[in-house]
Amino acid sequence: MRLAVLAYDQISPFMLSTPLAVFGEPFLDCGHEVDVCAAVPRISAPGGLVIEVPHPLEAARKADVVILPGWRDPEEPVGAAITAELRAAAERGAIVAGLCLGAFGLAEAGLLDGRRATTHWSHAARFAELYPQVAVDPGAIFIDEGPVLTSAGIASGLDCCLHVLARLSGAGEANRIARQLVVAPQRSGAQPQLIERPALHSSADLRLEGILDGLRADPGQTPSLEDLARRAGMSRRSLTRHIRARTGGSLGEWLRRLRLARAQDLLAAGAQGLEDVAARSGFPDSQALRSAFRAELGLTPRQWLARQRLD
Repeated sequence: MRLAVLAYDQISPFMLSTPLAVFGEPFLDCGHEVDVCAAVPRISAPGGLVIEVPHPLEAARKADVVILPGWRDPEEPVGAAITAELRAAAERGAIVAGLCLGAFGLAEAGLLDGRRATTHWSHAARFAELYPQVAVDPGAIFIDEGPVLTSAGIASGLDCCLHVLARLSGAGEANRIARQLVVAPQRSGAQPQLIERPALHSSADLRLEGILDGLRADPGQTPSLEDLARRAGMSRRSLTRHIRARTGGSLGEWLRRLRLARAQDLLAAGAQGLEDVAARSGFPDSQALRSAFRAELGLTPRQWLARQRLD
């Protein structure tokens, strides 16, 4: 799979490094090729940095995934050359992602019309004002609309890129890279940008982490909230609040993503028969498995597996 990262003058070095950290490190097993592309061969960056860019913008036309990592100023329209490449990518069926203020570029290119999108919380109101045709969610850390994705500010670009990696190469590979980067694996896009979390290493936090670890080991479990609350030593309401703070959603949503990740790993490893894969992943049947794939990835299990083999 070939990816293109669109760079520009005065790009944030952190934003530029985000997709490179996920897709371009030597410990990546899946062998994706990453090209950094810009309109000129040398661009400047804050702090007096000068960056040599090896590929022209036109090289992005060969990419299966095109990423715009941020933008230098939300009051400055993203240039026509960049938006043209974004539109060209969408027209040929490539995945297009705008990280942080990169969402402004996708909106400028018309790729977010009638879709949900997010961006940095401090610029969400301005984003909604400039692009009223976009359904802006200022709370989510990233939003996957199938062919286009947007992420919230700064570090949430890592979550978005890991999510894209999970779509391309499976949740197991995405989680492995997350461990290498020492970041939380499989953070939901619904995780709020701003949230109060339980204190690290509090007794409630540790009990909940033990419960979630048990579910990770055996995602086929179907415990009730009452049973989990009893095991955690807290009320059902308190447990629900802790789970939402930890996972960004409900227990059912988190379990569905966990089971989907297990199914992806089993399929990638050569498991045969969707009923067997569904049972081993914790889904009640193959129809529930298919529904989860369509809802989360926009693909059937067989389509997803065929894409992995093509890559």
